[in-house]
Amino acid sequence: MKRSLWSPWHGCHKCSPGSLNCYVYYLDNIRNKNSNIVTKSKTNFNLPLKKDRQGNFKIPAGTEVATCFTSDFFIEEADSWREEAWEIIKKRTDVNFLICTKRIERFNKCIPSGWKTGYDNVIIAVTCENQQKANERLPILLEIKAKHKYIFVAPILEDIDLSKFLESGKIDTVSVGGESYKNARICNFDWVRNIKKTCDKYNVKFDFHQTGSNFVMNGNQYKIKHRDEYSQAKKGMKYL
Repeated sequence: MKRSLWSPWHGCHKCSPGSLNCYVYYLDNIRNKNSNIVTKSKTNFNLPLKKDRQGNFKIPAGTEVATCFTSDFFIEEADSWREEAWEIIKKRTDVNFLICTKRIERFNKCIPSGWKTGYDNVIIAVTCENQQKANERLPILLEIKAKHKYIFVAPILEDIDLSKFLESGKIDTVSVGGESYKNARICNFDWVRNIKKTCDKYNVKFDFHQTGSNFVMNGNQYKIKHRDEYSQAKKGMKYL
């Protein structure tokens, strides 16, 4: 599957333990940019509708579009921009928009008119980095109206039991990843393995999308370069 990024707005506020070493803050700091300021994109707000010189969409049909991964699609500052973003999403029915949020409690306030049971091309994903956040956010995810629901355990900070959420049959995919860059906290492969076992039990698709920069496996600790986190996670899948 082809994958692309779309950031209609940028900037966020740390709201839970998983935000402590947020990669957006880390990268913005290098660029002397204030991540706390939420700004609408001047050049890429309508990226899914942009076409090349041949008249083809720059984001081709069949692409999975990671949406607003340098902010939060449901953040308060974007309330006046979101309706226009929904209209763009509605027009591109040939691509799938993956919307990942820590603010699932705002979902019902932020969906467009005509949403009903959800758009076929929209995936709503909730991040939970520890058991507490899983217990707070995932019951809300189970109850919202959406055609596709994912769980992102990222950055994983401890062993998490997702059994009571996966047994509902409402979750399509669980994706697990470690924390990146300087000061990254440990991602223990045992935690990843336990979630994989739970997914297998309830027949839920599982993905280990990155090891993080500080990875522990079989009692050994590894420092992983960011560019290698994805490939090392894919190698780790054969041990799950």
